[in-house]
Amino acid sequence: MSADMWSYTPESHYKPGTRLIGFKVEASDGHIGKVDEHTEDVDASYVVVDTGPWIFGKHVLIPAGTVARIDVKAEKINVNLTKAQIKDSPEYDRDKHRGDVGYRDELGQHYGRSHM
Repeated sequence: MSADMWSYTPESHYKPGTRLIGFKVEASDGHIGKVDEHTEDVDASYVVVDTGPWIFGKHVLIPAGTVARIDVKAEKINVNLTKAQIKDSPEYDRDKHRGDVGYRDELGQHYGRSHM
């Protein structure tokens, strides 16, 4: 999986240091939840989304490269993924998966397959 999947694209309008927690997250086909946490690590950036009642409180980790646009004024993030792609992703467990390269590789394969 290429490192660019784990970096914000220039088109996303992400500015380093922007606090995204609480922003609404929109898939290409509708609302999926709110940002619970995010990183801006070089070649390892991601957004964790709390899907709330949509997938019964599941948290999902979305690679920064799938972020299409960030609207700071509207506090909204659009991602280039469908709700089904996100729903079918491996579940994120903060205690088990934070910093887990194997989990990140699994996610990269999931989104790489379904994103292309």
